[in-house]
Amino acid sequence: MKEKLPGSKLILAGDIGGTNTRLGLCRLERGKNRLLVSRTFASNSYPGLETIVNEFLNGKERISAACFGVAGPILRGTAVATNLSWKITERALKRLLSIPDVSLINDLVANAYGIAVLSNKDFFALNQGRKMGGNAALLSAGTGLGTAILFRDNAGLLPSPSEGGHADFGPRSHLELDLLAYLFNRFGHVSYERLLSGSGLANIYHFLRDSGRFGKEPAWLARRMEQEDPAAVITETARLRKCGLCDTALEVFVSIYGAAAGNLALQVMATAGVYIGGGIAPKIISKLKQGTFMKAFTDKGRLSGIVERIPVKVIMNERAALLGAAAHAAALLKR
Repeated sequence: MKEKLPGSKLILAGDIGGTNTRLGLCRLERGKNRLLVSRTFASNSYPGLETIVNEFLNGKERISAACFGVAGPILRGTAVATNLSWKITERALKRLLSIPDVSLINDLVANAYGIAVLSNKDFFALNQGRKMGGNAALLSAGTGLGTAILFRDNAGLLPSPSEGGHADFGPRSHLELDLLAYLFNRFGHVSYERLLSGSGLANIYHFLRDSGRFGKEPAWLARRMEQEDPAAVITETARLRKCGLCDTALEVFVSIYGAAAGNLALQVMATAGVYIGGGIAPKIISKLKQGTFMKAFTDKGRLSGIVERIPVKVIMNERAALLGAAAHAAALLKR
């Protein structure tokens, strides 16, 4: 790696998820961040974030500021990771890096900060909508379901955390009513995350399979579902049109995703746009284009006319949260 230039600073950024942890090293120069190197680690292979940071830096770099986006709420400088057993605190990371400017933020807040530093090519528009002021919102399905609100103030859009992914699922059809009952018998509380996540897609598939209304599960598919990641198998099989069960599961998933995004748009009056993040949307972008998502998004009764005008964009850059965390770390230094 090249030596640090005079007047430049090195920033450590992190995107901490239940499955993977991505770290990046950026150079801050003249107010702009440039990503120098990034690396992805399997989260469950490490006892904690500090071990990964040590391995990534290897004691060779002097960091000026750091920010880590973590999947879960942040309470008094401590991350409550929803899909990890790690204890992550700002105090421990400050001690490890020997710097005062370390921040833990929700991963969706990091993703929201990333929106401002991405370029047009990093988005795919599902609905061009109209250019309006007001708030924006972010909904991201991946290992879990995350939400964030971007409130409008005089300085622009200010990201704020939300745990809306754990809000109660609201069915919109007889099929979804039966799906709710099926999941209620399994889990008790049924949140949107029980459906809009990798495991959520598998939950929808299992409901359709067990209901017997959409044909039997082929033996070859049953074997793959047991041996591989079920969500990946369902998505691939649906894309290849090899099994009606998978086609229907993905259709239901996309419809619920669109409805949830439309709900969020109304809840925060996201007239400046709704962004779809997370790892799932780019992988099923061909399905999202087909209309089911936007039909559910705009099906809001008397307020359908409002949501029809809202821009809806899919974030295609998988480093959005990492870049957003780096931008937030740079802001710490400016303050």
